[in-house]
Amino acid sequence: MIDLKYIQKNFDEAAQRLQKKGVDSATLTQLEKRFLELKEANATLEAMKAEQNSMSKLFGQYKREGKDIAELKAKVDANKEAMVPVQEHARKAQEALDAIALAIPNFPDESVPEGANEADNVELRKVLEPRVFDFTPKEHWELSELNGWIDFERGVKLAHSRFAILKGEASRLERALINFFLDKNREKGFVEYSVPFLNNATMLQGTGQLPKFGEDLYKIEEEDLYLIPTAEVPLTNMYHDEILSEKELPLLMTGYTPCFRKEAGSAGRDTRGIIRQHQFNKVEMVAIAHPEKSQEIFEMMVQNASDMLTALGLPHRVVELCGGDLGFSAATTIDLEVWLPGQNQYREISSISNTREFQARRAKIRFKEGKKNRLVHTLNGSSLAVGRTIVAIMENYQNEDGTIEIPEVLKPYM
Repeated sequence: MIDLKYIQKNFDEAAQRLQKKGVDSATLTQLEKRFLELKEANATLEAMKAEQNSMSKLFGQYKREGKDIAELKAKVDANKEAMVPVQEHARKAQEALDAIALAIPNFPDESVPEGANEADNVELRKVLEPRVFDFTPKEHWELSELNGWIDFERGVKLAHSRFAILKGEASRLERALINFFLDKNREKGFVEYSVPFLNNATMLQGTGQLPKFGEDLYKIEEEDLYLIPTAEVPLTNMYHDEILSEKELPLLMTGYTPCFRKEAGSAGRDTRGIIRQHQFNKVEMVAIAHPEKSQEIFEMMVQNASDMLTALGLPHRVVELCGGDLGFSAATTIDLEVWLPGQNQYREISSISNTREFQARRAKIRFKEGKKNRLVHTLNGSSLAVGRTIVAIMENYQNEDGTIEIPEVLKPYM
């Protein structure tokens, strides 16, 4: 959640920073209006409380002087009764402000490039040269048909569109990749967790999926439970409303989970294949860090994901997202895009973000520094999206006859 005290004191500066992320002026105007309403309500309430305190102090004086307190008591009671609707108005004004604030994204870092969408993202570097084929490379769904790896029709029959079944060697490859990613994360100091795939609304609000992105979540009817869209939600929120000791930081966590997303805003995109599914597997990295150490950990996480792609022999590029393409909770994000020769383009396979204090403020995750409690920084990133890695291996390791080689680093797992 954004820092409301900062916005209140520096509204114009905050508005300018948020506009970099595409927040429109109407939203900012509404936010400012709610601030003023709350300020006026609180001012009225404080004036009435001050009057109440002032009158209450007179009781002792009246008794010492032998004065009748009946009239004074009537005034105190009347003022107390008059405060009830004012308190309710102030409470509702606070709720209205909080409702808008929860839907406003994180501030982008000053270093984030200007830009409106992914076309304005900045390539930082390329890693490994794409293979030069002496035949026209096929796309992964064509290779799947030749090898019997993915059953799209039966996946749709079991559920509906954008669900698929991996079969045989593809299923073994998926399991191998999950173990490979978890092992690599463990080597970097990440502790492995197995977490619930269902979380309640408070947890999803903590990491920023609710209330703004409720339409993209699968909710369990008549229960306060949602299928998780990413392991970032349970891993980060394990420390929801806790105060950590400074020596516990950083907390490095990793876990494999299936992820569930309605992809409500992606109609017509990537309808073929398994690039964009409603259910997909992912190994996640999450860090809870001291604010002065989070940038260092961010860079380590980016390098770790890149190293995995390099170990798999998959050409990729490292891209810094511009303000207009940043996710809701992110202050800064680096995407890794893997080369897909069948599609003749780079496609996102990992996204690493530092949210700074944004999620910690929503989830109330703090640490004790001396006698003071401070908000931690939280970071998250894919390492990697398993389905997209399978796609990348299929297309990069294909032979002319349609058979597919397995990267050397995965052979011990298969």
